[in-house]
Amino acid sequence: MIADCVITAGGRVDGEFASFIGTPVKALAPYRASTLLHAAVRAARDAGVERIAVVGGAEVRAACAGLVDRVIEEAPEGAENLRRALRAWNGDAPLLYLTSDMPFISADALRSFVDRVPPQTLALPLTEWAEFERSFPGAPPFGITLHGEKVVNGGAFVIPDGARSRIENAATRLFDARKSLWRMARLAGPALLVKFLLKRLSVEQLQTHASRLLGFSAAAIRGAPAQLAYDVDSLEEYRYALTLA
Repeated sequence: MIADCVITAGGRVDGEFASFIGTPVKALAPYRASTLLHAAVRAARDAGVERIAVVGGAEVRAACAGLVDRVIEEAPEGAENLRRALRAWNGDAPLLYLTSDMPFISADALRSFVDRVPPQTLALPLTEWAEFERSFPGAPPFGITLHGEKVVNGGAFVIPDGARSRIENAATRLFDARKSLWRMARLAGPALLVKFLLKRLSVEQLQTHASRLLGFSAAAIRGAPAQLAYDVDSLEEYRYALTLA
């Protein structure tokens, strides 16, 4: 297992969602006698991670007291939090990067994913729709259709040795552009954008483009555990997770 891990926990919710969970900090939403954040910390620790850093604010720092090795103060901008996460540990050793909104994350699921990542590869887990649906029947809408197949990506990432500093600029540009179609087009290129709109873009084409953009191998690990693919972005998704708690 990778020695170093970072978990981002700066996401905020408001309105009915915040009222329902009793906090504006999504990572601190109650779940199974603890919180979504604690589920990620426990899974990483049980999987064999040696050092865990968390990016978050004062509430997160208090919740993590004694449970993690380092808490990094969050920034107002999401892209800066991503940058701080990539710099969580000195050096450029391999890094396990987790989001803090996966209620079903487990040590077994993490090990299953990480053990299948090829050497020197930037990787994320990819779950086929049939497996996701079997694991979470009746769940709110998830997934994306690429070249005729529906898949769901997970909230765990393996960043290989020597890659953190090289992906920082690309990762922050992607974060900044994520809500603007034309800005995404500028990053991906018009050819990929047209293929996506016509539903002709495949996972393999995305992997090839990402590898070319970054200068090293990038891969989606197919057949990854569905526990890494269910994340909580809405109150509806949170309520569904509670039914399986």
